[in-house]
Amino acid sequence: MMSTAPDALARFGHALSDPTRTGVLLALRDGPAYPAELAEALGVSRQSLSNHLACLRGCGLVVARPDGRRSSYELSDPRLAHALGDLLDLVLVVDPDCCGGLPTVSPGHLPEVTR
Repeated sequence: MMSTAPDALARFGHALSDPTRTGVLLALRDGPAYPAELAEALGVSRQSLSNHLACLRGCGLVVARPDGRRSSYELSDPRLAHALGDLLDLVLVVDPDCCGGLPTVSPGHLPEVTR
């Protein structure tokens, strides 16, 4: 099913609302990865990562590619990598009490997936 622009933005926002899902999307900017690699890089269990990947697939943001007995995951559209890069380049002046006092993450602390 194709989504409308507002629906697509809402799904993207939902995906980015969780630190693990955000980490998966950022890790996949550099190319496909296997779930075990992603789980290790993000410091989460494979079961937790599986649930997040299912959410990201359902939102249409990632796709699974069969690779023998395993599957690798990648962004569903290369433009997502560009969009994520643009979002990372934003410099925002934020109210620390807004949005439930979300922690600040610097770009130097993004997950690394070894290949």
